[in-house]
Amino acid sequence: MRNITYMQALQEAHIEEMKRDESIFLMGIELRNMGSGIGQTMGAYQEFGPDRIFDTPISESGYVGTAVGLALGGIRTIVEVQFADFLSYAFDSIVNQAAKIRYLSAGKECVPLVIRAPQGMGFFFGAQHSQCVEGWFLNVPGLKIAIPSNAYDAKGLLKSAIRDDDPVLFLEHKECIFMKGEVPEEEYTVPFGQAKIVRPGADVTIVAMQKMVWESLKAAEELEKEGVSVEIIDPRTLVPFDKDTVFESVKKTGKVVIANEAPKRGSVSGEISALITENCFNYLKAPIMRVGAENIPIPFGVNETHVLPNANDIMAAVKSII
Repeated sequence: MRNITYMQALQEAHIEEMKRDESIFLMGIELRNMGSGIGQTMGAYQEFGPDRIFDTPISESGYVGTAVGLALGGIRTIVEVQFADFLSYAFDSIVNQAAKIRYLSAGKECVPLVIRAPQGMGFFFGAQHSQCVEGWFLNVPGLKIAIPSNAYDAKGLLKSAIRDDDPVLFLEHKECIFMKGEVPEEEYTVPFGQAKIVRPGADVTIVAMQKMVWESLKAAEELEKEGVSVEIIDPRTLVPFDKDTVFESVKKTGKVVIANEAPKRGSVSGEISALITENCFNYLKAPIMRVGAENIPIPFGVNETHVLPNANDIMAAVKSII
């Protein structure tokens, strides 16, 4: 099977889906010349032109609101926000409009909208361009959230998101964007709500998200040398969340570490920890440990590495409960 980057997988997903369905419309900043902020839609403008790809002004509140309206009008819309941090400008359109319209219309209307945005550290862009924002939106009923960690899932989940009739927040991780992985040339999709056991194990369960999947794999290799068998689960989507796969692993190991890049306070890791406690308490042999960024704004430049969680933090968390 060929190896391509996460970014190339996203490029293919956009072009293949736009060829498959002529109702798909793509909009965002610098799509014509740059193919998005990092290149995730490179080649799409040359393929489809200005009738189906629209370069927007730098006004997230305006163009995301426009995308909601287009989706309501029956145009299956993909809208890109160059940095996930700037989703804050479009918060009302996402959480009060797109996520609630199916409910408010008693199921008569749907919003087939994908809101794509790169998040996370790795490019040294500082406090306003480097946050992981999934926790901002997890509290919003009606909004699906995808968090692919690798090229295969990036392509398969994006295809599923585009075909979905409900709004999907699709968060790419900047440091994963150039990672290569096996991606088949034939057509495939990755269903929402289906976690992946990245590495089977028996002693400790690690639920890891995006870049932390790769850090967990590094940690697991070192821990194996010390006789510790680690099972790593990648949720792939947070809404819907595959509780069954996580619960089965917890029942087997009895010990859990949850790793994501956001600060622990108010993060997704707290929600997952609560779910495990409510449903698997009798199987737990130790407290659930969480790994996250330091609770400070992200410093500019290489200093971000001082707040970024890594394999050593994950190893320390595992050792603290074994």
